[in-house]
Amino acid sequence: MNTVEETIEIAVPVRTAYDQWTQFACFPRFMTTVKRVEQVRPAVTLWTVGLGPVHREFATEIVDQVPDSHLTWRSLGQRHGHRGEVTFRSTGRDSTEVTLRLSAEPRGLTGVLPVVPGLIGRVVRRELAHFKAYIEGHGEASGAWRGTIRGGQVRPGEPEPPRSRVAVWPVG
Repeated sequence: MNTVEETIEIAVPVRTAYDQWTQFACFPRFMTTVKRVEQVRPAVTLWTVGLGPVHREFATEIVDQVPDSHLTWRSLGQRHGHRGEVTFRSTGRDSTEVTLRLSAEPRGLTGVLPVVPGLIGRVVRRELAHFKAYIEGHGEASGAWRGTIRGGQVRPGEPEPPRSRVAVWPVG
């Protein structure tokens, strides 16, 4: 199994970077290798990816997800084996370090790509740069999913803070 790890610093708060990352259906807007993502359930997504003449479809399961911290996934099925993790770490008030680790196992004819020296690393680096440009350009996430997943099981999302029932009086 080949493993790559790439880190990039993004000039947005952790919450913004994390929230945008959870919007998988938006990935084709900024990632050149991702052609389509369909969210089947909170923990299962269907992906269509392509690089040059090679295209493939696969399903992934989110195994572990904690808002503003990390997201871990694994591919489902026997044809294309991979797993990965993306972590988010604050490096300042409006700055986030995003680290992506991806492990791919070459299988079959389309498994040739993971064994081309440095190819996965170059693709991951380029796609992270596209994510950075996209979220910094927008300055805010296009949506968010704030739930937690442990062992593939969805946990309740963050509770909304209680709102005061006291009337708001005009000031001045």
